Amino acid sequence: SCAGGPLSGLRTWLLLACPSSSSCRLFSPEDPVKIVRGQGQYLYDELGAEYIDCINNVAHVGHCHPLVVQAAHEQNRVLNTNSRYLHDSIVDYAQRLSETLPEELCVFYFLNSGSEANDLALRLARQYTGHQDVVVLDHAYHGHLSSLIDISPYKFRDLDGQKEWVHVAPLPDTYRGPYREDHPNPALAYASEVKRVVSSAQEKGRKIAAFFAESLPSVGGQIIPPAGYFSQVAEHVRRAGGVFVADEIQVGFGRVGKHFWAFQLQGEDFVPDIVTMGKSIGNGHPVACVATTQPVARAFEATGVEYFNTFGGNPVSCAVGLAVLDVLEQEQLRAHASRVGNFLMELLGQQQAKHPIIGDVRGAGLFIGVDLIRDEATRTPATEEAAYLVSRLKENHVLLSTDGPGRNVLKFKPPMCFSLDNARHVVAKLDAVLTDMEEKVRSCETLRRQPCSVTWSGPCCSAVGNPSAS
Repeated sequence: SCAGGPLSGLRTWLLLACPSSSSCRLFSPEDPVKIVRGQGQYLYDELGAEYIDCINNVAHVGHCHPLVVQAAHEQNRVLNTNSRYLHDSIVDYAQRLSETLPEELCVFYFLNSGSEANDLALRLARQYTGHQDVVVLDHAYHGHLSSLIDISPYKFRDLDGQKEWVHVAPLPDTYRGPYREDHPNPALAYASEVKRVVSSAQEKGRKIAAFFAESLPSVGGQIIPPAGYFSQVAEHVRRAGGVFVADEIQVGFGRVGKHFWAFQLQGEDFVPDIVTMGKSIGNGHPVACVATTQPVARAFEATGVEYFNTFGGNPVSCAVGLAVLDVLEQEQLRAHASRVGNFLMELLGQQQAKHPIIGDVRGAGLFIGVDLIRDEATRTPATEEAAYLVSRLKENHVLLSTDGPGRNVLKFKPPMCFSLDNARHVVAKLDAVLTDMEEKVRSCETLRRQPCSVTWSGPCCSAVGNPSAS
């Protein structure tokens, strides 16, 4: 009934329902999907159409997993209150989590969200070190609280800019960064960049409290840091009096397959000072956690100011968290992530050999990125093409999205129950859309050897830049 058509009507409804919603984004806003049900790795719209969810790492063990739903329901029927009372579940949950982590990380704080977890990690680091400053990776995102926007270049560059106490080091990206796959020791080279940043800050009289990093930078473009990088960075940061914070909010809990935690890809001997977790640990339920060492925790206690989170660690949240751990073990989802992730990487590698637009395929377990390029020599991000591809895949009932500084990296972070058949189906759809794109823009055949004679964004390529044109 709105003059602007159905989408206009939807936007009007959103604004009426939530006045701040103009700053919130939908997936594929030009043709949004209304999801009414989820099960496992599938989502269903109001017409009953089934979509394969390739990106929802929040539903870690699968949408609406029956054991997780049952655990929440049963505990909800008995008790849900704050953690000022004794309750077995919070102790049981902390014990189960401790069994997955290095023994040094033995103190747990329970919260409601990943943003709360990273904010607390910042407080812990500053109290323990007595310092203020933070080193972060370029294009990092650590949460939506004001304190975290300040340490998230992905956000602050579009807002108030970089604070004087924030120092940015290059992403350890061996495909696009200054030290690439042909470098003899990229871990050392990128760690030396962090050392340079720390030294520069110290020369200005600054004191480093912490180095924050996602164990596998996601918003930065599904980056896999070179092995050994974290250990060397930690050495530089600790020598400057700071601590190492590993943000596992998107990549922990067995997603990488080989290990329970993504930071363990850096080497069995590497131990962060603080680990933050959220999203996946409750399968979408609002629960999060910070794990740290006894020395850090004791320094925090020494303030005399208690830490209290009204419903952090409540009985329902802990029951849900325990159920998620049970499902991970019972369904052997770590091994599953390795098997399916390796298979998906193999299939995507075959597509890379076939389609010149695929510049790089990288990943670990069920955390995979496909970097789309316009030119092999320059590795120019294929931003418009990536957006078009995601739109076309959605039409084929495959849900993907993009990340990276150039918004050109397809990100695969599906629920852990994503299957071998799902991998075959998704890659077949990807192949079909890319083949169709190549038929529309034949100049892509020259991508491997020389710059395109007709660019993707030129007039003859309007069908690629504009989904409605196809």
